[in-house]
Amino acid sequence: MFNTLRTGFYGMNTPPRIGTVHQLSFEVKPEHTISFEGLPPVLSTPWLVWFVEHAALELVKPYLSDNELTVGTLIELDHQAPALEGQQVSCKARLILIDGNALTFQCEASCNGRTLSRGLHKRQIVDRERIRRRLESLK
Repeated sequence: MFNTLRTGFYGMNTPPRIGTVHQLSFEVKPEHTISFEGLPPVLSTPWLVWFVEHAALELVKPYLSDNELTVGTLIELDHQAPALEGQQVSCKARLILIDGNALTFQCEASCNGRTLSRGLHKRQIVDRERIRRRLESLK
């Protein structure tokens, strides 16, 4: 369905195949929730984004060389349904495109068979030392 584009590709000796999926699950804890007056606490959108991003991050980690890491550059996520404190949420990232050093993932989160969110996430492969120097210059 999706093709790998190799123009200007660098890094990752053997990149993951298009369609590779990584899934992570977590229990919604009190620190992951937001409360609205008169309603039970629910999973907050910032935490949902954090877990979805980590599903993509963990997918590519095994393919990176020691001098590489990935940074998130874009997230478009529709938060469509709630999850209550104590419920199990599953986040899935599927690699759909490699364009140079940019990776695009189709993401989804679900709880008890219900879709909580869907969207896209992009990550960029960067040189670890180069990003370290850039961050140091910000101090």
